[in-house]
Amino acid sequence: MPDVKHFDEAEALAAAEQLFWRRGSAATGIQDVVAATGLSRSSLYNAFGGKDDLYAAAARRYLEHRSRPMFDQLAADGRGLVAVRAFFDKLLRLRLSGEYAGWGCMMANANTESPPDAVRAVLSEHHAVLRDSLAAALTVAQGNGELRAGIEVQGAAELLTLLAYAINLRSRSGATRAQLKAAVTAALTALAT
Repeated sequence: MPDVKHFDEAEALAAAEQLFWRRGSAATGIQDVVAATGLSRSSLYNAFGGKDDLYAAAARRYLEHRSRPMFDQLAADGRGLVAVRAFFDKLLRLRLSGEYAGWGCMMANANTESPPDAVRAVLSEHHAVLRDSLAAALTVAQGNGELRAGIEVQGAAELLTLLAYAINLRSRSGATRAQLKAAVTAALTALAT
């Protein structure tokens, strides 16, 4: 007869997500995960596999529950550059205030490590979804005549994607809102008519 799980797998994954988000994979041992989730090693291994598998599942959860809703909202906004500004304003708020201030973005943080292949796949997806969402907003902006002549939407979307990652990383190391906002303003001013 198979073992019956006596824990909430989603709750355990959420705890692991926060642990990996705050500390990264390299600095997080399986004993740290045991302490954060309250589960035994065997329960963790039975439910999620090894540490790399758990890290990949936590990264996937972060993408689906935290990043994708924000990116989908940006892509569907329909206000062009106003939507892009609103996205970056929200990003600054999330990174510099509230419960997760100073944590950065789990995906940006993972890019600084040497993640396993399963996590690399999630990172690539995260990057593509963010870039495509920014491209959608920039396409609207271009249609509205808000972008300078000659701006290539895909290249500009890639630039803004990299800016978002930089904001996430610099927010972890003490950059001020004024510093980060100045970078956003400079980037958007360079694109606008």
